[in-house]
Amino acid sequence: MTSKHWALVGGAVACLIVSAQPSTGVAAPWLEPGDNRARFSMQKLADRGHLDRTTSTWPVMMGTVHNGLGREVAADAPAIGSPLAYLKFEMDEQGKQGWRAEYELGATSEPTFVRGFQAGPREAAETSLNLQWQGESWAFGIKPAFAANPEDDETLRLDGSYLAGTAGNWVFGAGAIDRWWGPGWQSSLILSNNARPMPSVWLNRKDASEPEADWLKWIGPWQFTVFAGQLEDERAVPEAKMIGMRLTVRPFAGLDLGFSRAIMFGGEGRPEGGSTIWNSLIGRDNGQLEENDPGNQLASIDARYGFGIGDQAMGVYGQMMGEDEAGAFPARKSWLLGADWTTQLLDSDQQWFVEYSNTLADDFLGNAMPNITYDHSRYRSGYRYKGRNMASTFDGDAETLTLGVFNFFPDGRNLSASLGYLDLNKDGANRTVIPDDDIFYNVPEGDQKAAIASLGYGARFLNGWLDLTAQATDKKIELLGGEKDQWSVGAAWRYRF
Repeated sequence: MTSKHWALVGGAVACLIVSAQPSTGVAAPWLEPGDNRARFSMQKLADRGHLDRTTSTWPVMMGTVHNGLGREVAADAPAIGSPLAYLKFEMDEQGKQGWRAEYELGATSEPTFVRGFQAGPREAAETSLNLQWQGESWAFGIKPAFAANPEDDETLRLDGSYLAGTAGNWVFGAGAIDRWWGPGWQSSLILSNNARPMPSVWLNRKDASEPEADWLKWIGPWQFTVFAGQLEDERAVPEAKMIGMRLTVRPFAGLDLGFSRAIMFGGEGRPEGGSTIWNSLIGRDNGQLEENDPGNQLASIDARYGFGIGDQAMGVYGQMMGEDEAGAFPARKSWLLGADWTTQLLDSDQQWFVEYSNTLADDFLGNAMPNITYDHSRYRSGYRYKGRNMASTFDGDAETLTLGVFNFFPDGRNLSASLGYLDLNKDGANRTVIPDDDIFYNVPEGDQKAAIASLGYGARFLNGWLDLTAQATDKKIELLGGEKDQWSVGAAWRYRF
């Protein structure tokens, strides 16, 4: 298909969506983090005024996509035809009631240290069967998986499994699902899919529409999500608990604001009753309660402003994360700054981004405080799960710059490329405690500078979908778990039944 054909398809889809808003009575599913084309599609539609919803909290509920596409878009079809057609395809695929299944087989020569929004093989070899059922008010998925030579010593997994239901405009669920909080493409300072998803229970809005009360309409479309989960046994404090909360609002067209908190508390030998949770929620920690200090907290604020330029779109974004609190505001801060923009070249769509991050506390604006970010004096395994940081793929005390592009061909294929400069563990020290040597900790050891290049290609293959990936660094990266090779090549094949 040429871009003109995609534009015509998109115009037809737009007319159908506007004239016959599909029912959102289904409980699930959602758009998962890892699908770059879905994110590009949502973001371009939102930036050009065709999707009045926030786009920085993933997973994204299908109710948000259905109800957010709310005005005539046929006149803008040359700009948004392809993104709109892809979202309609996913809505048709994910919105069906009944059974569906997907088989996946993947392998890589070396699990990569640097991961971004895009999903990829985690282990040397892995295979899974994802079986899902969706009804009027309930949905569930079971995804048994096997991993060969896993970095965390767990060969059998249920990542991606869940049970979810609806109550009014709320979705509640339990399971282990990936999340991505923030506007960054390469990283998030508060929560990302860098680490495996932890088992948790959660609650969030099904449709992120604006409030019905007149006195609250000024906040615009909003999403709120909260989850509570338990970390693994193999930690300095086994079975620590974690609560995550995020509120996003869109007070006017183009502007997304996000406010997030992550609270680690409890665990073996630590208090975890109601008073502990309350003290954590109101911020009574950081030594205020001495031996009863309730836990480890992170908080972040992020913003993105997107707008149309001709037939294209552009956005500027930033995220600030604090490890501590001072005057009811995050302190000991890390920063992420970036810009993204779209083009349409050679009958294809492109999404570009440039992103800078600095996770050395107060290094960007102030006096650097090393060995603070993602570490803690009591929870000495840090803000990590199964050996990987739950937020930034670069971990703490790192300064990085990344330039990336995703190319989406009109026939469905995609191509991605990125170049980056990494200054890891800038002060060279490390206070992370590793209680289990069988778990490979992807935490940089010593001050290291490296250049990195990544390539990806996706296409139809054997009636399924094949993703090929490659990553190279100019030198080997030393991590607490061991040394990473300079080269990594991988492949993943998915087949939908």
